Amino acid sequence: MSDPTEANGTAGEAAASAEPPGSGAGRRHVRVVLVDDHRMFRTGVQAEIGQTEQTGVEVVGEAADVDQAVTVITATRPEVVLLDVHLPGGGGVEVLRRCAALMADAEQPVRFLALSVSDAAEDVIGVIRGGARGYVTKTITGTDLVDSIFRVQEGDAVFSPRLAGFVLDAFASTDAPPVDEDLDRLTQREREVLRLIARGYAYKEIAKQLYISVKTVESHVSAVLRKLQLSNRHELTRWATARRLV
Repeated sequence: MSDPTEANGTAGEAAASAEPPGSGAGRRHVRVVLVDDHRMFRTGVQAEIGQTEQTGVEVVGEAADVDQAVTVITATRPEVVLLDVHLPGGGGVEVLRRCAALMADAEQPVRFLALSVSDAAEDVIGVIRGGARGYVTKTITGTDLVDSIFRVQEGDAVFSPRLAGFVLDAFASTDAPPVDEDLDRLTQREREVLRLIARGYAYKEIAKQLYISVKTVESHVSAVLRKLQLSNRHELTRWATARRLV
């Protein structure tokens, strides 16, 4: 007869080595960087999704502007970046542009998911054209945001329900081309200045928000007026309003 002690010991070892449900090597895990210029918002997102043991999301870095974002992303190489659209220093599109140039040869892709309060057409199309894999608004729940992060990590395109049809229409419509040729003549920084001018900001206020000099703001405004063949900021404001850029 076999030794019952030996049998019990073998069974006990097997039970001890088994993975408990919902844990172990099969669990999902994703490294994320949060980019948003509002510290309280970053803190809230971190509290909502950053409980790694429960969500599988590990927040490995945060940034509040374009320069910080590029530095943190290139240093940590996360799988997914949660990216706000409006940031000091050039906006989310500038982050996408600079990271693409710096990490063109990276073995593992860094994927970007826009997370913004804005659902403006220019913002959505701008970051998608810039290389983001999806766009969700800040009304999203924590559970849905975690799911969106993992879907983007796996290569899916993710959009808030109301935006999905809009994005498809914008890129697939044969009636209206998705590219505004006039707007496309402007650099990203010129677009930022254009938007702020159209919202009524003074040159000093724009300089402070974008971390540039007043003289540089004046140069950008002159370039925008020249490229769009406009005469003054009032015409520029009407132009921007007609395209829903304000």
